[in-house]
Amino acid sequence: MISAAMLSRSASSSLRMAANRATSTIRPTGRHHPMRLRSITTRQHPLPTITVHRKIHRENASAALGTNAIINKRSKSSGAAAASMEFDDDDTTATTTYVSSTDDDLAARTRQEAWMVNLNRGDNEWLTGPRSKEWYTGKSPKHCPGADSHGVLRSLPLPNLSNVTRQAALEYFDNSWTLFEMLFAGLKGEEPFYRPPVHGLRHPQIFYYGHTPCLYINKLRVAGVLEKPVNAYFESIFEVGVDEMLWDDMHKNDMVWPKVSEVYEYRKDVYDTIVDAIKTHPCLDDKGGAEPVTVNQDHPMWALFMGFEHERIHLETSSVLFRETPIELVQTPAHFPTLHPSVYNTTSKATQPVEGEDFPANQMIAVKGKDIKLGKPLDFPSYGWDNEYGERTMNVPDFHASEHMVTNGEFWQFVADGGYRNEKYWCEDGWAWRTHRNLKWPFFWKQVGPAGSHEYGLRTIFEEVPMRWDWPVDVTYYESKAFCKYKSERDGSPTSKPYRLLTEAEHQIIRDPRHSLDAAREDVSADKVMVTAGSEFAYGETAANLNMAYSSSSPVDAFPPSESGHRDTIGNNWEWTEDHFNPLKNFEVHHVYDDFSTPCFDGKHSMIVGGSFMSTGDEASVFARFHFRPHFLQHSGFRLVASEEDAPATQLFPGSFSGQAAARDEAEEVDLSPSSEDNVYESDDLLAMYLGLHFPLSGSKENVNPIMQHEHAPTHGLRFPQRVAELVRKLEPETTNNRALDVGCAVGGSSFELAKSFEHVEAFDFSSNFVEAAKRIQSGEELSFRIPVEGEISEEVSVVNEPGVDSEVMKRVNFFQGDACALSEYANSKEGFGTFDAVMLSNLLCRLPDPMAALNAMPKIVNKGGVVVMVTPFTWLEEFTPKSKWLGGFHDPVSQEPLYSKDNLKQIMESLGFEKIHEEQMPLVIREHQRKYQYILSEATGW
Repeated sequence: MISAAMLSRSASSSLRMAANRATSTIRPTGRHHPMRLRSITTRQHPLPTITVHRKIHRENASAALGTNAIINKRSKSSGAAAASMEFDDDDTTATTTYVSSTDDDLAARTRQEAWMVNLNRGDNEWLTGPRSKEWYTGKSPKHCPGADSHGVLRSLPLPNLSNVTRQAALEYFDNSWTLFEMLFAGLKGEEPFYRPPVHGLRHPQIFYYGHTPCLYINKLRVAGVLEKPVNAYFESIFEVGVDEMLWDDMHKNDMVWPKVSEVYEYRKDVYDTIVDAIKTHPCLDDKGGAEPVTVNQDHPMWALFMGFEHERIHLETSSVLFRETPIELVQTPAHFPTLHPSVYNTTSKATQPVEGEDFPANQMIAVKGKDIKLGKPLDFPSYGWDNEYGERTMNVPDFHASEHMVTNGEFWQFVADGGYRNEKYWCEDGWAWRTHRNLKWPFFWKQVGPAGSHEYGLRTIFEEVPMRWDWPVDVTYYESKAFCKYKSERDGSPTSKPYRLLTEAEHQIIRDPRHSLDAAREDVSADKVMVTAGSEFAYGETAANLNMAYSSSSPVDAFPPSESGHRDTIGNNWEWTEDHFNPLKNFEVHHVYDDFSTPCFDGKHSMIVGGSFMSTGDEASVFARFHFRPHFLQHSGFRLVASEEDAPATQLFPGSFSGQAAARDEAEEVDLSPSSEDNVYESDDLLAMYLGLHFPLSGSKENVNPIMQHEHAPTHGLRFPQRVAELVRKLEPETTNNRALDVGCAVGGSSFELAKSFEHVEAFDFSSNFVEAAKRIQSGEELSFRIPVEGEISEEVSVVNEPGVDSEVMKRVNFFQGDACALSEYANSKEGFGTFDAVMLSNLLCRLPDPMAALNAMPKIVNKGGVVVMVTPFTWLEEFTPKSKWLGGFHDPVSQEPLYSKDNLKQIMESLGFEKIHEEQMPLVIREHQRKYQYILSEATGW
């Protein structure tokens, strides 16, 4: 049958498209890969059916993907977060103190949620406890470039691309790759790989574990360095990350992800592929190191260095997500840089910090304004993202800037004075965000005393430590701006205008002139990260907490000030600014990554400057230009600034940063979901067409044939809805609860046919008009409609059911209006929806705005041994389905090979745990009038 989500917005085009689908029958089997699901908390229907599917998956998934190389080598240790550790000689952690998590702890900590389908698939044992050296798919940390004499691994300097050798490229690759895997050795057990972040605005960590190798392959293919994928499916699902528009958009995609061991195997293959490209590709031929190569933006290996820097971005952003992860799910990895020694060298009280004792006074320092030229020269010999290039001269008036970033100690007073309870300090959207998150203090502060005592500890990436009042506070843009308003009211500003944040141009003025933009343009080594490894960054006259010198923030007065007297102008924490993320003059995208920056030039991203303790590579460069949404954390703090003049900030719309409100307003204006007012399926003409399609015996009383009698009349195309339902019966699904689901039931002919074989049928369609007609027929009402004959001439006929469809059969069907893209939601939260022995989607898939949303629900709703029948001719139109959501019908953007929906559907369904059991071609005839018909051939495949 054809659902209401099927036809076009005009009656004639609706007729042309009506039957364009194919039939697929699906039965669960034993392989699975990640698929997009709707974000649902499974409360009414937790996981019993899904557990059955996972049992099948556990038996077969590893064999299907050939992942068995390291299972028997994995560490057998177990436990919780490390309190102390030492390194031994074989790259394992020798002495570690743990607090075990019991099953009861897990039950108390969690509820049955959709992401939990990924748990208990055989990976937990080797992921619990310290990682052995087999965890590393490339170099182990101890033997990796960048490791010091104690085996601690830090970042290498940013490569100079004017003299690239194969060996230098390989060393930087190994350093990047192993740093990333060393961070992920800090996840304890399989749960933190799959548990979504507490805010729900990022993918779970399994995505990022697969995302960075995926980008290497995809970008090197675009650049022409690689000819083919390593794993085309992984390189599809792991390709696109997240930048949430709204802080309250909790509609996230829970996924049926691959096992960690499967992604591990993929990472091994990618590592070998990249190493081979570095060692053998002719464009890096350096004559054995004697003739280094220059890599610029036109060089194919620009994509390789893009992969390095992309991986380093995620090294830092994932470290923030680790810091947000429940403490019992992380552990300090062997060979990871230590926390700043201030944690161990001094004691710290939990509350009532005193300025001058627990944290330094933060004086405002006057700064002389000047012109600042922004932008990175095109010929500068390091990798840069597209937004760094171009130019702009900013006239910066005189201003005052605090000596250092605001400390935890300074911020404590704001918290204790009720700053998080007082709406007057917050912008409208910032207050809504604070209320939504129910924040009462900075997220990384951990309450250690009774409510109201304002006693706090501090969360680092892997540990909870006593509060360090002299470290910079980690906050969002919203919190930074609220403190500025509070501070202005409480103490007054040194100028006639209130306190605000720094700007990008002002930041460049207070940096040490030895490492400024102008200095770097004259001398490459003035960009300190070009010549300084992480192991050396914390030493010397311009020392800084950058490039992973440490794995935590440090006291704001731990390092020497710049010439202007300001501290931590680079490193320690990022600093929020008043600037929107923006392009410089002559900005151009790079063809290998043409959407890195442009989607964020939207007035809803705020720039951050200076880098943090976890910033490496290009992020630590003087030319770096990065950004985040105002509700995100990123090891980010802020510095107080005041001036008589307006802030010299670049903003993409007038006024202060209120991008979240703008984003929400935009989202409200652009509603892509169909509405009943413009739904073509609500018209009387289409209702008549569907009644004729679903009840082909209609007209028998009036002697009106569905097809005008003639030789070779295509009567075999009649009874299409019934034939689809008969195929379900023919495939003999195992009986668990004898229930069937008709997705896109239209006017009910297929549903009634299913009810002849099943005790209960749930049936829904997007069209309320169609559902109402089905209910009227079900109630016994004699329904009539008009069949077109010629021009304006038509015949009125009565609906006639198929033989065997009586009142007893029809009452087995429950009709309701619904959305096929919401199947996961129905499975988890719709009362009485449940699971099914058979699911039927007929001529529906290529008319859904998000076909994967429907497909990904199948493992949740199909009983073990059940059958899914799908019918679709794969008639993709952007009018209904965004091209990015098509399953096929386009060319591979790299190889230009045609990608067919049939092939992709097979891969998708197998990855979801279904095996192919049937295939046939199924014709369909739709009448336009007595001498014109549509003949459509849908493919029926069974799995």
